[in-house]
Amino acid sequence: MATLSLPRLQFRPLGNRRSRWLGTVGGMAIALTTTLSAPAPAALNPVIQVGIVQRFGEDMQDRIVLEALQGEQLTLSFDTNGQPQTVTATRVVIGLAPEQLPEAALNERIVLGNHRSFETAEYNAQEWRDRGIEPEIAQPGSWEVWANRETYDNPLVRRLLVKNLQDQGFSEVFLDSQVIGQIPRTYFEANGYRYNRNSFDIRASGGRVRVTQPGEPPVTRVYGGTLRVQPNTYGTYTLVNSVPIETYLRGVVPHEIGAGAPVPAIQAQAVLARTYALRNLRRFAIDDYELCADTQCQVYRGLTGTATVTDQAITATQGQVLTYQNELVDALYSSTSGGITAAFSDVWDGPDRPYLRPVVDSVHGLWNINQYPLNSEEAFRRFISLNEGFNEVGWQLFRWRNEGALSEITADLKGYLGRRQHPLAGFTQVKSLRVAERANSGRVQLVEVETDIGTVELRKDEIVRVLRPPRSLLFYIEPIYSAGAEGASGQLTGYRFVGGGWGHAVGLSQAGSYRLGNLGWNHGRILQFYYPGTMLQPISENLTFWREPS
Repeated sequence: MATLSLPRLQFRPLGNRRSRWLGTVGGMAIALTTTLSAPAPAALNPVIQVGIVQRFGEDMQDRIVLEALQGEQLTLSFDTNGQPQTVTATRVVIGLAPEQLPEAALNERIVLGNHRSFETAEYNAQEWRDRGIEPEIAQPGSWEVWANRETYDNPLVRRLLVKNLQDQGFSEVFLDSQVIGQIPRTYFEANGYRYNRNSFDIRASGGRVRVTQPGEPPVTRVYGGTLRVQPNTYGTYTLVNSVPIETYLRGVVPHEIGAGAPVPAIQAQAVLARTYALRNLRRFAIDDYELCADTQCQVYRGLTGTATVTDQAITATQGQVLTYQNELVDALYSSTSGGITAAFSDVWDGPDRPYLRPVVDSVHGLWNINQYPLNSEEAFRRFISLNEGFNEVGWQLFRWRNEGALSEITADLKGYLGRRQHPLAGFTQVKSLRVAERANSGRVQLVEVETDIGTVELRKDEIVRVLRPPRSLLFYIEPIYSAGAEGASGQLTGYRFVGGGWGHAVGLSQAGSYRLGNLGWNHGRILQFYYPGTMLQPISENLTFWREPS
């Protein structure tokens, strides 16, 4: 079946505080703002931009190998002295060479916040905007909120702003400074020649390119669409795949849900992956692409590992997205809920979405969450002791028990606080942990960590970022003591974490959807179960892709 593809949404920052991005769709200028948002593309198969190698250049020995499939050729397009040039080849090697700068350069940014997730970083960015400081969202490793580099482009201004904010009590704001003497430069080798270029495009005559990515061991995959090497914000380079979304889904769905899932569950996953991608095109605006290829977005592996059953599910749901009041939903999903899904604000900072609320993951009415919320320790422990009747029974991480030694917890917390330049980063020993607050879904909202010099508070998804034993926020803790004299408790040596689920548990449970699919539920009914009040609709100009949640 023929499909139409609109030009990609290309965004650039705007100076107007109320406006987020300006771009074009089919030649028409658009803006995303706090009250208005971009009209959705009219076509069902828009092209999106995925960073498949995000920071090429961190290791100067890395190489990327591009190969045409048998009987095909690659065409590389680039500029030479301002003039367009092309080269054709069947094999291309992209490499790196160090370039010494004429004099050392100062590279610095004001880090306003450091976060585990884009969702919390985006909300934190809005808080800074409301305070009158224009932010940027970046991902040098973890997600960070920076003070806008163009606005604060003077070293003295940056230092004055940091001092002012720290004097106001924002103790974790800091200036990340680095003196750079050399930078990596990319080149590509084709037909025995080396071309030194910082950006270039790659197109295959048959529309598919074999890519061997750096790693231990290197990974080889085939990608549809076109490729581009381009500089990013961090002094390295990104290999970007421009790909129609329906082709993109072929590289997502089998790796997210698995080809062995029931067909309705695969169809539900296809709708969610499509919706999630189109809803999140703003994630990497700072680097001029839209999505990543790992679990910080969705797992995407190109055309390697595609399966007939998942391709059929994508085709059966072609163009379908999940909406709420004519806006694409935050189509969040995770592996296993532990028996109850979470509200948006149980995991991340920001306003709740009406369609993302706690849902008991069972068809048997095991627990009335409205009558018996799980925000008390007693209610939660009774709930987590239930092991039958849930959609996820039989899955490995439906219930779990993990232990953490006090020494490991101490080391992990010290590393985390040190990276954030936290005032208590110099502590020596963790003395105790305490769950201080739970949400109605049972998710831990606050853990108080008492150290020898003060108490550190870990909130929401920050908890699983720092503490390794819990697989999710659905847990309680028990202290572990060494044996004392005559059977008495001795010294505290660690904690046992007892809980359920794997991942954030907001929205669809992939494990739960398996059971619902096996019960004969169609994909629309599965989606209604996990996202109450939503509708399936085709992509159209009448839909809002994203607006700032209120």
